Amino acid sequence: MSNVTNLNRFRKVRARDEKRTKADENAVKFGRTKAQKTLEKARAEKAERDLDGKSKS
Repeated sequence: MSNVTNLNRFRKVRARDEKRTKADENAVKFGRTKAQKTLEKARAEKAERDLDGKSKS
């Protein structure tokens, strides 16, 4: 006698794996960490301050 297999479980596991794969791809393609965003913003603000300071002289 064979075991009963719940196909819904396999379908949900496969869907979860596909979502995780897609999320990982998007994280590599678009994602930046919060530290990277903060650093980039701080550098842009410093560059703007430096530019404003030099043009007033």
